[in-house]
Amino acid sequence: MASLKERLRDDLTASMRARDELRMSTLRMVLTAVTTSEVAGATPRELSDSDVLAVLNKEAKKRNEAAEAFRQGGRIDRAEREEAEAEVIAEYMPAPLADDELAEMVDAAIAQTGASSPREMGAVMKVLQPRTTGRADGAKVAAAVRARLAG
Repeated sequence: MASLKERLRDDLTASMRARDELRMSTLRMVLTAVTTSEVAGATPRELSDSDVLAVLNKEAKKRNEAAEAFRQGGRIDRAEREEAEAEVIAEYMPAPLADDELAEMVDAAIAQTGASSPREMGAVMKVLQPRTTGRADGAKVAAAVRARLAG
């Protein structure tokens, strides 16, 4: 099975051949972000699929925030472009978690860590974060954990 980064590169080549400007420019931006992440830090490294997913998640979040800002500024055309780019990025991310799936994962992480109070939220988040990356917003996960530990 090809890695996510290889799949992005292959799809970029295909979009260039198909002359799909939106997909091509979006994939170029994403691959640039992946490369930037690889060379950031003291030593260059090859990103794992989970690291690439984290970059994709970050890029999708940027697009959604930009779309919202453009809508508020009355730039509907730019907002639609940002939303279209976010949709292209979303094709490479795993399916988002449903609320009941997230609740089950939170319960399992709490049971695994033995957490019983909001003070132990960090330990639960440490267990949950790798499992939910790219599938649920971190703020949503934190809110679910906080609610479960508080009551």
